[in-house]
Amino acid sequence: MNNRLPPAWSKHIKRGFAPTHRFPQASLGKLNALSRAQADDALLRQAYDHQQAKRLEQAQDLCLQVLARTPNHPLALYILGTLCLGYDDEMALQYFVRAVNEEPNNPYYHLSLGEAYVKVSEYSPAIRHMLYALELQPNLVEALCALGRAYIDSGKPELALPLYERALKVIPDHPKVRIGLASALSSLGRMDEAGAYLRKSIERRINVPTAYYDLVQTQKFTEEPPELNSILEQLDSPKLDSSGAQQLHYAAGKVLNDIKRYGEAFDHFNKAKQALGCKFDIDSHRLWIDSLIETFAPDLFAARSGFGNPSDVPVFVVGMPRSGTTLTEQILASHPDVYGAGELSKLRRVANGLGLKMSSAGDLSRPIGSLTPELTGTLVEEHLSYLRERAPSALRVVDKMPHNFELIGLIGLLFPNARIIHCRRDAIDNCVSCFVLPFSEAHSYNTDLRTLGLYYREYDRLMRHWNEVFPDRIFENRYETLVADQEAQSRRLIDYLGLPWDDACLSFFDREGSVTTPSRWQVRQPIYNSSVKRWKNYESEIQPLIDALGDLADM
Repeated sequence: MNNRLPPAWSKHIKRGFAPTHRFPQASLGKLNALSRAQADDALLRQAYDHQQAKRLEQAQDLCLQVLARTPNHPLALYILGTLCLGYDDEMALQYFVRAVNEEPNNPYYHLSLGEAYVKVSEYSPAIRHMLYALELQPNLVEALCALGRAYIDSGKPELALPLYERALKVIPDHPKVRIGLASALSSLGRMDEAGAYLRKSIERRINVPTAYYDLVQTQKFTEEPPELNSILEQLDSPKLDSSGAQQLHYAAGKVLNDIKRYGEAFDHFNKAKQALGCKFDIDSHRLWIDSLIETFAPDLFAARSGFGNPSDVPVFVVGMPRSGTTLTEQILASHPDVYGAGELSKLRRVANGLGLKMSSAGDLSRPIGSLTPELTGTLVEEHLSYLRERAPSALRVVDKMPHNFELIGLIGLLFPNARIIHCRRDAIDNCVSCFVLPFSEAHSYNTDLRTLGLYYREYDRLMRHWNEVFPDRIFENRYETLVADQEAQSRRLIDYLGLPWDDACLSFFDREGSVTTPSRWQVRQPIYNSSVKRWKNYESEIQPLIDALGDLADM
């Protein structure tokens, strides 16, 4: 569960009991109702205290107690939504929807419902609820910033700029304002302006670790900048929490890597992982991969050959993170008939709804058995409508969610004519590139080198299975091939999409549009080959990774 609460929700909790009254016998019903309301308030105050102390299970239990006797208590529903956000986003959505239905004029409820929709890449309803929150409370800075973030994530950072500028006038030193403004500018390629806002945030001592981390991403350093000493000084602060330490270590590592002090850089990357403190169960993950391979066998597709939709609009770019998925999408989206939709979670939501998730490893026959022709038809129409909403006239729409490599079997059932581009990169380079970046807790396989190498082996095992099930259907896009001869490989990619060549695909770095992944600086540059065999800079530090990769490590 997530301990993040939307801003100021605790304002809704009454901080004292109502004064005691004597009630006549005829008012017993009212007395009981008042007593119940007082008891509910007391439990929710305790839930809030547990939440603040990160005792999340206890907070959840108290909210459920309230709902057991007051089934639609809006604040209890709301708190449960905040606890689920980031842990079970579908459940968070359900709680927030119920809270909004009970109290439709509460701006915080609409704001949090919008943020939950962002979590699952449903940007249209997210933006609608955030806009309504701002109708109810026009200067609600949290809503201005959240709406700005939604516009950035949905590829419209130019719409985010005026929102952050408006928020800057309301609360100049709000921790999300300058950071968000810089993020919008970075997404538009306006790195110098972004850097100015981040430096101002640092000068004002606002959200300093995040500001430093974002600042060092706006450029590549060729000599030691003054910011490095400042970052190292911040790391000695006794007030620094684990999240701040993680961001500062990553920032220091990035600068040191740029200026070729690789040993020091990797020491900071390791310390960043230690600050995060996550563990990954590789044994459970292996069982999940076993289940996928066993379930999605050739005979499954033969028995369901009439299922799915023949549309050739969907294009899925998959692979390990940092394998070239963003670069590939940028090249494809430079074509006038292609729309790059970014990393969409729509397919994962469909899979979760069917029961295709790691917790169900061992028996996926029931979820797949539920896929009747009628349900399949409904799911694909919803998915195509979701894509058309983003690009009504595009002939191809690219979803570059890397981990859709786990769901290629589902893609084959739903969209038998969809293009699938698998981005593959030198295994050691790919893993090192992952390790030096701050992925979310959903990528906890990335917290130690050995686990990362073992995870890569499972990814490789699954991709070999998909290539056997779908021979000659998946286009393998080697990163090293692409950087060695951009034009030849780009032409192959466009040909695979069934489209005529367009020279705009050679100037992908000049195209207008936003980039919101960690690759946002690199994809503003022409193709470069400095990332090929980058791992050799860290050879003495990464032996556990090389050992775990085994025969996949190309030395």
